[in-house]
Amino acid sequence: QVEFVESGGGLVQPGGSLRLSCVVSGRPRYFMAWYRQTPGKERERVASSNYAGDSTWYAESAKGRFTISRDNSKATVYLRMDNLKPEDTAVYYCNEFPDPSDYWGEGTQVTVSS
Repeated sequence: QVEFVESGGGLVQPGGSLRLSCVVSGRPRYFMAWYRQTPGKERERVASSNYAGDSTWYAESAKGRFTISRDNSKATVYLRMDNLKPEDTAVYYCNEFPDPSDYWGEGTQVTVSS
């Protein structure tokens, strides 16, 4: 059961930018979030947004650099990432918050390296 399809990752140099996209299938989701995971670590939430996009939350590590947005007409959630750092390297996923669906997408790999 595919509910979330992430894309937009890639290899970028430190200081670079990426915009991730997440297409959401099925019913409308009120609260959506972006999560990331590195090998050996638990998945962590980096940003979340309500349906209107006027209430957002960011992890401390993302504040001032990441921007979550959504286009509900396209059932798509975005994560704009600027001034990327090597420690941002991870697989990025989108899902609901605070109760994520059991059906996670495949994620999109972000690698920040010179």
